[in-house]
Amino acid sequence: MMMMAKGIVYLVGAGPGDPGLITVKGLQCIRQADVVVYDRLASPRLLAHARPEAELIYVGKSPDRHAMVQDEINQLLVDKAKEGKVVTRLKGGDPFVFGRGGEEAELLVENGLPFEVVPGITSAISVPAYAGIPVTHRGYTSTFAIVTGNEDPTKDDSSIAWDKIATGAGTLLFLMGMGNLPGICARLIEYGRSPQTPVALIRWGTRPEQRTLTGTLDDICQKATAAGFKNPAVIVVGEVVNLRDKLAWFENRPLFGKRIIVTRSREQASVLSSAIEALGGEPWEFPTISIVPPEDFTALDSAINDVRSYRWLIFTSVNGVKMFFDRMRKNRKDIRDLSDVRLCAIGPRTREELEQRGLLVDYVPGEYRAEEIVEGLKGKVLPGDRVLLPRADIARKMLPQALEEMGAIVQDVVAYHTVLGDGDATAIREALADGTINVVTFTSSSTVRNFVKLVGEGTAPELLAKTSVASIGPITSTTARELGLRVDIEAKEYTIDGLVQAIMDHFGREV
Repeated sequence: MMMMAKGIVYLVGAGPGDPGLITVKGLQCIRQADVVVYDRLASPRLLAHARPEAELIYVGKSPDRHAMVQDEINQLLVDKAKEGKVVTRLKGGDPFVFGRGGEEAELLVENGLPFEVVPGITSAISVPAYAGIPVTHRGYTSTFAIVTGNEDPTKDDSSIAWDKIATGAGTLLFLMGMGNLPGICARLIEYGRSPQTPVALIRWGTRPEQRTLTGTLDDICQKATAAGFKNPAVIVVGEVVNLRDKLAWFENRPLFGKRIIVTRSREQASVLSSAIEALGGEPWEFPTISIVPPEDFTALDSAINDVRSYRWLIFTSVNGVKMFFDRMRKNRKDIRDLSDVRLCAIGPRTREELEQRGLLVDYVPGEYRAEEIVEGLKGKVLPGDRVLLPRADIARKMLPQALEEMGAIVQDVVAYHTVLGDGDATAIREALADGTINVVTFTSSSTVRNFVKLVGEGTAPELLAKTSVASIGPITSTTARELGLRVDIEAKEYTIDGLVQAIMDHFGREV
């Protein structure tokens, strides 16, 4: 009988919550996994990096409910590895810092199964850092201790040496200890820590929901009860907490706490997502459109091979530029063929894409609607001029029609198709229904139409009732309203930067 190949298990620390804090190797393990076994504190956004065919198994544990008990999780890893699968066990924080990764590894060893440990950034140091609290500081302390908060401090057989811990380290960090907060404070005071010692409670650290509450050992319990503070939280005890007022940075960023859906294609989403992240927001990429080549290149190839005959070449998007020059290369053409052709770029990103190819743009309109483009081209495009427009199959017809009315000879060719995207509609519907999404962004009419198709034409307006809708400009806004959506935010400048600014203006935030 043939033996089945052994698999391997990667015990991966997912970090404290911000998906950007996972290690490079941890991300590689997710991408190559046949099975991803993930817990409650691992960011769900990390699952987007898994292969489409990968099996995703939730084993999260909360104080009042366990999807699986630890022994079942241990056995699950063994069973999947014995099937010859590559298993990534994705754990919040670090797998060996109160993560019970050691127990999982022991059973793998007992079963002769290979494993690797991929350390993660523990919440013990990262969460205080996101709250502006360094766990050590030359002017305050050079020692810190990490203590489980799950153990009842009042029991007689405590494994924690409270008499030593209380004053033995400058900074004390308790993980998952909100349920035992009164006992923790009482023990520390009992064994010599001053009741006036500063304390910080940081809930959902590194995430948009991060909240920080400060006080002292003497009054933090009362404050926590009044504020309804619960796990998951990190408790920081020590003089370093006093640095928070000076060093807080994460919670002070303009879009902090805002979860924003980006509906652009995967190829384009990074520009908007990066801008949101840089301002403290959390982008959720939900690609409602996908950019694909045309099925037939005959018209585009013919125009490229005759490109010297055109007076103007007008690009309306970055995608058009990329597709056009990719096809030029396949036709053995290069920028020398454009020496006598004048270039028009709609928008700064499109201009940048051309300039990166060594081409200077002759005209960029001040506004990025077809009506404004045509107005700006009057006197530049002359009767009889040949104009080439390589763009999407669903582009508005207003621009070529207006150019023809000016006497131009227009060749409007399809450079790419815009088709329905592959975003996870189920996850987005659930998040919208829960009210955990603050803004949905639309950067074109096609993103609006496809969003409605993906989440459900009859339910989209209701799903967005608790969420602000942000549009890149009036044409996109008109499409949204025609589909029954309310538009709360509209960019004054019809660019990604303009859209981000409009979102900040909406929330009354400044950079």
